[in-house]
Amino acid sequence: MPKATVVLDIGKTNAKLALVDAATRASLAIRTTTNEVVTEGLYPHYDVERLWKWILEGLREFAGQADIECISTTTHGAAIAVIDGDDLVMPILDYEFKGPDSVAEAYRPQRGAFWETLSPDLPAGLNVGRQLYWQQQTYPSAFGRAKTILFYPQFWVWRLTGAKVSEPTMLGCHTDLWNPEAGTFSRLAEDRGWAAMVPPRLHPWDTAGTIKAEIAAKTGLSPDCRVVAGIHDSNASLLPHILRRRPPFSVISTGTWMIFFAVGGSIADLDPARDCLANVDAFGRAIPSARFMAGREFSLLTADAKVTPTEAEIARVLEERILALPSFAPGTGPYAFLDGHWSHDPATLSPGERIAAASLYCALVADTCLQLTGAAGPIIIEGPISRNALFLSALTSIVDRPVIARADATGTTEGAALLATGPEGVSPGLPDPEPAAPLAHDVTAYVAAWRDALE
Repeated sequence: MPKATVVLDIGKTNAKLALVDAATRASLAIRTTTNEVVTEGLYPHYDVERLWKWILEGLREFAGQADIECISTTTHGAAIAVIDGDDLVMPILDYEFKGPDSVAEAYRPQRGAFWETLSPDLPAGLNVGRQLYWQQQTYPSAFGRAKTILFYPQFWVWRLTGAKVSEPTMLGCHTDLWNPEAGTFSRLAEDRGWAAMVPPRLHPWDTAGTIKAEIAAKTGLSPDCRVVAGIHDSNASLLPHILRRRPPFSVISTGTWMIFFAVGGSIADLDPARDCLANVDAFGRAIPSARFMAGREFSLLTADAKVTPTEAEIARVLEERILALPSFAPGTGPYAFLDGHWSHDPATLSPGERIAAASLYCALVADTCLQLTGAAGPIIIEGPISRNALFLSALTSIVDRPVIARADATGTTEGAALLATGPEGVSPGLPDPEPAAPLAHDVTAYVAAWRDALE
């Protein structure tokens, strides 16, 4: 059987288990499931026990197809597990739950300045610090039993191995707990005592441990199967590029969120009021970043229609200035302070016209994010929106520089699989495909109308 790595990739909407050939990096098998939120109990939280059962089933299935040498975990950000010696003391909170907003006014003076953490003040549970503060204030008895704070990829590492570790990409993902430029915990994390609860830091590719004996017995995996420390999902997408490319360039990782990494961009001009921040890459370096909830907004704008717009539908949207105006995911993105609305009644639009307008909308907000991060050079698009030809062509027309769509559905799998060997094992990779062609239509007037409407 081929030697292989298993990538456990838990996104906000879906979870994926991928079996990746260690030699060729090709995906040999993929299993997916929805990432459900449980609304009963203390507060809305992730159904980790259902996911755990699904993970074990997948590992058992994959063990019959390959010699699995390593497991690599990658997840969305803004998720933490608070544990005592052996178990969760509270469920892992869904970051879209509004409960932490109730302590926002008390928390805000304690969180430190943006220029210390490069983490903006975000709503709900999007700042891990606010999650922890809310849990500590609301459930003091349960929180008082806690001994360890684990970020979400490392929670699964712990379930697989019993090892408790941390790594830089999750620490630096708008948590309020980290000073990216100094490479130290923030004053908030130190003052609240949380820093002492975070386990030792490893590189994402360092081995945290080998799988537990009982898991080896249940799944048929070798008891020598290693589990690496893990990585934030968007940083997994970024990793192959920072190892293969020279700055400046940008990587846009897409899914529920569209995350912008402006490698070689400027931290100095980041605007925290517009959902700009610095992410921390696998080497612990601050990367200018921005984001908006593109996948969620696209779904809302299109009512989940699955059609390809015709040339006539695209032409009508452009000529009649049919505009989707931000923001349809309240409190997030560079236009978080605006209420999303249409210039025309969406009920009068065909599904194709709605998809055309939504694609143009995503391209225009993407251009804003690129400008806010000082991005330059080619733009690499990863994830689901890389298959949207209209979005790619529209963005090319707007930014007037190369926009390169990755052929694979998501770059997180490749980046997370790379952790099995570490940076030294990176290959040159496949050549880039040809950049997207600009739209056949002139978008100048449409872009101007959209920007004027925002004024």
